[in-house]
Amino acid sequence: MIFGSLDVSYGEMWGSYRGMTHPVPMSRALAARKHAAGVDYAVLLSARERPLALIEYWPRRMWRVYLFDDRSWCMQMIDLKPHSPGMLLAQRNTRWQFPNEQAHLYGKWDVQETTTVSADGQVEVRSEIAGPRGGSPESSHDRASGPSSVPVRQFATPIEDFLCHAPEFGDWQVFAPFLAQQGHESAATVVLNDVSVDEGSGPLRATGIEQLFSPGTCDTREGPAVVEPIDVGMLRITSGQLAVSDPGWISNPRTVAVPLGEFPVTLSLLRTTRGAGVAAARVTFLDIPPQEWEMTLRPDEDLGLLGEGQFYGVGVDTGTAAFMDAKRTVTEDQLDDDIFIPLDSDSQFSVELPGTEPEPNLIAFRAGQGDGAYPVWSGRTEDGQVSCVVVDFQLRSADGA
Repeated sequence: MIFGSLDVSYGEMWGSYRGMTHPVPMSRALAARKHAAGVDYAVLLSARERPLALIEYWPRRMWRVYLFDDRSWCMQMIDLKPHSPGMLLAQRNTRWQFPNEQAHLYGKWDVQETTTVSADGQVEVRSEIAGPRGGSPESSHDRASGPSSVPVRQFATPIEDFLCHAPEFGDWQVFAPFLAQQGHESAATVVLNDVSVDEGSGPLRATGIEQLFSPGTCDTREGPAVVEPIDVGMLRITSGQLAVSDPGWISNPRTVAVPLGEFPVTLSLLRTTRGAGVAAARVTFLDIPPQEWEMTLRPDEDLGLLGEGQFYGVGVDTGTAAFMDAKRTVTEDQLDDDIFIPLDSDSQFSVELPGTEPEPNLIAFRAGQGDGAYPVWSGRTEDGQVSCVVVDFQLRSADGA
């Protein structure tokens, strides 16, 4: 393909040569903010609606480039790292050969050639041949783990042959020469066309949080449902910090400064024809309705780095979330016997791990549809006090539908 212009779009870093478009697109402005903050994102260079290169920006100013051929197959991956001021070294260059389209789809190469370059210009070229398994449906791990032969060549070469300029944001012409490695010929001057999505309305907003706990009927994706708020106990706070976390992974919880004392915890159950689930969980600190809601952030999190509808939230890997004092710990034995096994019952939605008074307790509950990430909202009064904290498991949309 001969090209004189490249279409440029941006998205979340997706680390896969199997796709042709951004699964999570973002605006140019958001990508620029991520670049300035050293946060990962991806750039897609296309021509005539065909992908030519996917470029990923990694932390510590590292880059990875996936190159596509005329069939839109990703045939090459290049890892670049800082070498000297303003320069990048193509440290590793991996090429694949595939026997057919299905083999490419499943990553089952016939030949994989990897060129590795050291900082002083020592080059190693390693060729792995898949052997007699050919295009069999075995896993790519099996395929790559037992090559029939691994020829290796080693030699020295001028390091300049493997250097390129480290781009400033938007200077994607830097990567245009790499496209020639897949047979794409560029004009003397390459024009970049921004085809990224609009900025949008920004991060997820706290809309309709109060409705999550309003009893009655509502509509869901699965049809009509009934909202049933239930009280599940009193949470004891002794340190002045509420922690919201998966009880199995509490090393880095999401925390909120709150008053000392005991406070009621409420779950919002959503009952449908398929059963009941926990739609939201709330701990209430003041009998004053919140005047505003804010996303509960860690100190290193920046709302300006979130795309439309995105959020920072509590990560769940055990299907369970919990409210607890930030000083509370959980032993391995307690996880299974006192939390996970009781919550495995269809009729039990929460469980309390008591603490010997005046020590703090813990209240755990099922997390919506299970593992994932869920927004945590802090409701504040007019004078800035925390009225309540809510985890929304997103079984309903923000407007109550």
